Amino acid sequence: MTRTKEILKKRFLKLKKHYAALSDYKKLIEDLLEEKNIYNIDLFEKLEPRDRAVLDAYLKRFASVQDFLGAKIFPLLVDISGVTANKMTETLFIMEREEIIDSLELWIELREVRNELEHDYPEELAQALKDLKYCIDHYNTVESYYNNARTFANRFFSGEEF
Repeated sequence: MTRTKEILKKRFLKLKKHYAALSDYKKLIEDLLEEKNIYNIDLFEKLEPRDRAVLDAYLKRFASVQDFLGAKIFPLLVDISGVTANKMTETLFIMEREEIIDSLELWIELREVRNELEHDYPEELAQALKDLKYCIDHYNTVESYYNNARTFANRFFSGEEF
């Protein structure tokens, strides 16, 4: 268990950096939204390159946090809980049961929307902006997954903070 704990600690430290960057970009987007409706096609097309870069960086970190949770953190949380999961869907089902994620369906939907942006953006700008808004609107969802995973890990290692 000590080896797993050390690996989990290192992974949470890396995840913390992704999450901190995501939070910083979210604040920049909130500031930008106070100035203009970035989801309007005409306004979006006139955004400064640095503003577009913030949006791209947000999406990259959004994807990184979700990917890192799913691939690197959740399997270890299943491991420390003593449950066996051989497939990702089993792992996600356990994460749902433990209330780390709201639902398997929402997790998959977040992933699909994010994947659409990574592969189709900006070919269909109206849909891309809708998907961008979806990802920005679900910041709190991803934040709760991050915090729930930390809380879950802390239960198994008293005196430790993940």
